[in-house]
Amino acid sequence: MLTCLQTETAENPDACVIWLHGLGADGHDFAPIVPELKLPPGAAVRFVFPHAPAIPVTINGGMAMPAWYDILAMDIDRKVDESQLRQSAAAVAGLVEQQIAAGIDSRRIVLAGFSQGGAVAYEAALSFDKPLGGLIAMSTYFATADSIRLGEANRELPVQVLHGMQDAVVSEQLGLRACRQLEQSGYLPEYHRYPMAHAVCAEEIADISHFLCRCLALK
Repeated sequence: MLTCLQTETAENPDACVIWLHGLGADGHDFAPIVPELKLPPGAAVRFVFPHAPAIPVTINGGMAMPAWYDILAMDIDRKVDESQLRQSAAAVAGLVEQQIAAGIDSRRIVLAGFSQGGAVAYEAALSFDKPLGGLIAMSTYFATADSIRLGEANRELPVQVLHGMQDAVVSEQLGLRACRQLEQSGYLPEYHRYPMAHAVCAEEIADISHFLCRCLALK
C-alpha cells in the first residue's frame, strides 16, 4: 500500500490527478506545482502524490533510496527491473480504484509522472481496464513499450509528452522514441519540448494546465 500526500483545490472534488515523482524524491516534490497550474476557480480537483518505497538501486551503488523500480544501467535503452515497475504500476492502479470507489468517474482521473515516475505512469495508464481522463509523461521514457499489455479501455487516451532539450539524465531521444512507440500503437500523443535540463519550467506547467483543463473539461 502506497502512502500519499493529498491536496484538493476545492471541496467535493469531482476529478483527480495522481502524480508520480522521480528517482530519489518523494510525494512532496510536485505538490508546490498545484497553485502554479492556475486552474479555473471553480475546478474541484484532488491531487494525489504517492511516495515510492525505499529500495536498493543498482546505479546508486546498491544504496536504498525512494524508487519505483531498480535501474540496472544508465545506457540509452534504460535497463530496468520490469517486474518492479509493474508492481509499482499495479499499486498506482490501486490508487485509481480508490478514487473510483470514492465517487470519482475514472474518465476524470489523470495519471502524471516525472522521469522514473513517468515510466510507471505509462504502464499504469495504458494497461488500465477502465477509461481514464489522460496521461502526462514528463522527462521520461516508455520502458515497457515492447512488453505492455495495452488495455482496450484506453486505446484513445489523450497523452501529453513533455521533455527538456538539454536533458542529460533522460535524453530527449527517449521522449521522442516514446512518442513514436505510442503512434505505432495507434495513439496520438502531443509533444512539447523546452530549453531546459532534467527539470520543470513555467512554460511546461502552463501546457500541463491547458491539458488538464481539456481532459477534465475544467471551466
